[in-house]
Amino acid sequence: MSKVLLVGMDCSNCSNRALEYAAERAEDSKSQLIVAHVIDWSPFSFNTAQENAERHKRREAELQRAHEEVVDPVVSDLREKKIYARGVIRHGHPAETLQAIGEEFGATNIIIGKTGSSRIKSQLFGSVANTLVQISKIPVTVVP
Repeated sequence: MSKVLLVGMDCSNCSNRALEYAAERAEDSKSQLIVAHVIDWSPFSFNTAQENAERHKRREAELQRAHEEVVDPVVSDLREKKIYARGVIRHGHPAETLQAIGEEFGATNIIIGKTGSSRIKSQLFGSVANTLVQISKIPVTVVP
């Protein structure tokens, strides 16, 4: 069974440290590294049919932009270092979506930064890392 590491990225300093940690582990163990970026997206809103069509277009544009600006450059850098990496971008609740991506790709470890890009939100509602540790069936490494 090959080892698959999943790292969550949100462009914060802490997620960058998690990426460095994950890349070192992937390189040392010759593991596959999945670089995941989750765009927070709530399905709970009432829209007209026209608004839903526009929302879908925005969603597709967000996915494309996130690939181009966030994940693809990171994956390219990792591949230059001879690390087997691939990128995944999804919409959803970050902790739940990272858990689902981990299960989908057979991750043996999920690596995430302790603090993401939204400190105020995490103080009010709980952090993604905290939630992920609580719900995950896969071991989670939280990088400070």
